Amino acid sequence: MKVLLIEDEKTLAFEVEAFLKKAFYVCDLAHTAKSGLEMLGVNPYDFVLLDLGLPDLDGLKVLEQAKKLNPDAAYIILTARGNIEDRVIGLDLGADDYLPKPFSLLELQSRMQAISRRKFNINTQEILLGEFIIDLQKRIVSHNSHEIDLTRKEFDLLSYLLLHKNRVLTRMQLSEHIWGSFADDDYDSNYIDVHIKNIRKKLSVFGPVEWLETVRGVGYKIRKNQ
Repeated sequence: MKVLLIEDEKTLAFEVEAFLKKAFYVCDLAHTAKSGLEMLGVNPYDFVLLDLGLPDLDGLKVLEQAKKLNPDAAYIILTARGNIEDRVIGLDLGADDYLPKPFSLLELQSRMQAISRRKFNINTQEILLGEFIIDLQKRIVSHNSHEIDLTRKEFDLLSYLLLHKNRVLTRMQLSEHIWGSFADDDYDSNYIDVHIKNIRKKLSVFGPVEWLETVRGVGYKIRKNQ
């Protein structure tokens, strides 16, 4: 999943970024409201972590503008402010959660996971997909208790499609969320197709994968009835 962290305290920002990357999130940083809003205007994000005490614009005003630019993202407010009024206003403006500073990185991750479960209507970390079980927490794909070896990016791609089940995702959308910036050295326009092919090849040894559909000229989707 792709995260935008808007935080002017650079030491904290770099610490959160490193933690999220280890937890397999794609993370972009912005240290001002202006740069954060510019990034929201051109990139889709699943999560926006927003500090209220930004140097160039109050975080609540940023939240209000950000929701218009990226209404589908989940927003978590990060702030040292103890004012209950700011918390209420932030939640009323559409924030999904509020985390006071200082906070535990593990607590941040737990809250993000809880929001993901609500947002994508996931009641368990283990999801049945055809004959396969996908464990989103442990990042394991199994078939009849046999673990199937997927690379990090293959699992990222499969899980992202699963979280957006029954929705066609374009190659551009998948690339943005899996690789982040297109300036990354390991990005290539054919990589999505190659990874989808590899996922199908690895899984089809154990069972049918007709639920992973190609939408010609557009992208891919996972078809799941429940």
